[in-house]
Amino acid sequence: MRNWKFNPVEFDKYPVYEGNDLGVFWSEDKTMVKVWAPSATRIFFRLYREGFGGDAEVEHYLEQRGNGIWLLELSGDWNGWYYTLQVRDNYGWLLEGPDIYARSTGINGRRGMIFNPAETNPEGWSADERVVPASPTDMVIYETHIRDFSMSPDSGIRHKGKYLGFTETGTKSPTGEKTGLNHLDELGVTHVHLLPVADFYTVDERKEAPQYNWGYDPLNYNTPEGWYSTDPNDGRVRVRELKQLVKALHEQEIGVILDVVYNHTGLINESYFNQTVPGYFYRQKEDGGFSDASGCGNELASERAMVRKYIVDSVMYWASEYHIDGFRFDLMGVLDIETMNIIRKSLDTINPNIFLYGEGWTAGKSPLEKKRRATKRHTLKLDRIASFSDDMRDGLKGSAFDQFSTGFISGHTLQEERLKFSMVGAVKHDQIAYDYVESSKGPWANEAAQCINYVSCHDNFTLFDKLQYSCPEASKAQIERMVRLALGIVLTSQGVPFLHAGSEMMRTKGGHHDSYRSPDLLNQIDWSRKHEFHNLFLFTQKCIELRRQHPAFRMSSAKMINEKMRFNGKYIPGIIQYELGDYANGDSWKSIQMLFNGNNYSVELEIPEANWLVIAEDGEINPNGMGRMTTGKVRIHPTSMMILVAED
Repeated sequence: MRNWKFNPVEFDKYPVYEGNDLGVFWSEDKTMVKVWAPSATRIFFRLYREGFGGDAEVEHYLEQRGNGIWLLELSGDWNGWYYTLQVRDNYGWLLEGPDIYARSTGINGRRGMIFNPAETNPEGWSADERVVPASPTDMVIYETHIRDFSMSPDSGIRHKGKYLGFTETGTKSPTGEKTGLNHLDELGVTHVHLLPVADFYTVDERKEAPQYNWGYDPLNYNTPEGWYSTDPNDGRVRVRELKQLVKALHEQEIGVILDVVYNHTGLINESYFNQTVPGYFYRQKEDGGFSDASGCGNELASERAMVRKYIVDSVMYWASEYHIDGFRFDLMGVLDIETMNIIRKSLDTINPNIFLYGEGWTAGKSPLEKKRRATKRHTLKLDRIASFSDDMRDGLKGSAFDQFSTGFISGHTLQEERLKFSMVGAVKHDQIAYDYVESSKGPWANEAAQCINYVSCHDNFTLFDKLQYSCPEASKAQIERMVRLALGIVLTSQGVPFLHAGSEMMRTKGGHHDSYRSPDLLNQIDWSRKHEFHNLFLFTQKCIELRRQHPAFRMSSAKMINEKMRFNGKYIPGIIQYELGDYANGDSWKSIQMLFNGNNYSVELEIPEANWLVIAEDGEINPNGMGRMTTGKVRIHPTSMMILVAED
């Protein structure tokens, strides 16, 4: 029996290959196969007519070359054929499967596919262009799952649960509200963040019966998931339909961000990494077993040369082949800083505006030295790569891991400094008392573009569900006020705002906190709630419009934030008050007074005396103004945001 424990020192002896031609590449007169497998003693390459079932019709050996490379040149046109590799090493034969660079597969990802990429391009693909914001702080990111977006019976979308669901226009709910692509356009978001679309392990693409997974269990990193395609049997369909999704969003001037999972694999011993070069792609504990900073039984060794190369090659492939606008790195803290910065530098050769961000933490212990990890505290060492601000998330609503904890929006005081820290985009600011920032004892962003501000995402409870648990006596109307305050803060703070899909309509998952494999009934966006909470939708829409119209909310320079964003020095529990002054960032407004009350009672506040234009008050907002007041003192309503503007 094979021993799945390793001495990682032995991996240092493996040769490194620097070419950009690993994988299986089609051309009309030949197909080239190149595999890096330094521990192999023999490799079979088998060709099949179908992506599943049946016997191999052709079989070849690969030839061993230098630097751990194995090579095969197949004469003729093999377009549409499927293939597998099978590696033998000194311990025997490993399992049959696609190569680790497979760019499409048959059903359930068990065989790679040879195909002509040009045949998968939708009409007009050559003219498709990325969405390029002037600055990342101009972005408003909307996170959703391919299936959640369209599965509800009231979505009005025909291709439910599919890539093509994002391409449909004119879709409406039974009560006439816009859904799908038109909803995104109406809301005003600039980018859609898609939960993993790379081929994952736990759904069976052969089944018609309902099944579900978020997709954080990667199988083939460079292959689109077939579950979301209209025909998972044909590996070209998934490629074409994902490109159609990208093109449809780009036509609405909405960028596409992919959630990528380079920190672990769904399978371990049976993964295609371990079936090609056993042990090399994973970190080991002292006893030689697989370490587990991902919480999923394994973690990729991003610091090893060929693992780093694989991750960089994979990201570059998605960016170039699918015109992707950004990447979100799952558990980025498991990856090393050098790898992340090399990804940034490599993507710059395609487009320096491709946006990168990630979760700056791990889910467990890692043998990788802490100083090398791409964690939130090391964002200062990352080149134009952002981290999620759990400072804002937990400051607003309480701990994401304690359903009963409360935050600023639910009346818990002493969260003010933590939120001020996030409101300036986590950059160094001379008015932040860092000793009172519970989750970060110093600035962790060089510029505000490195700070992702959010209150909820796919993980943990939805914002509505969290508030129902933590504020059991609150009415639905009171909870909506809390949601408005939270979204108002996220969308007016310096940094990059991030919205969980459906938060603009009080999305619920029935109180479930970890719905990664729960049924559609819990995970799907219930579009009927857009009608029920239409005023909340309008509030969110107007906050986004305010941010779009006024660059004061989108400062990208830490120096400018320090100069133009000044807090009121007097501490009042549950109150945050600051000014965006002196035509901040070239804004048309001379002075903007921002006042936030997290208390469940009104508070009287002093402001400079002026002729103020009221932009937001008592849970309502209008970027064009809601009236005027001439005063040096205002009363801010409970659980609400007030915005006052002096135009000159």
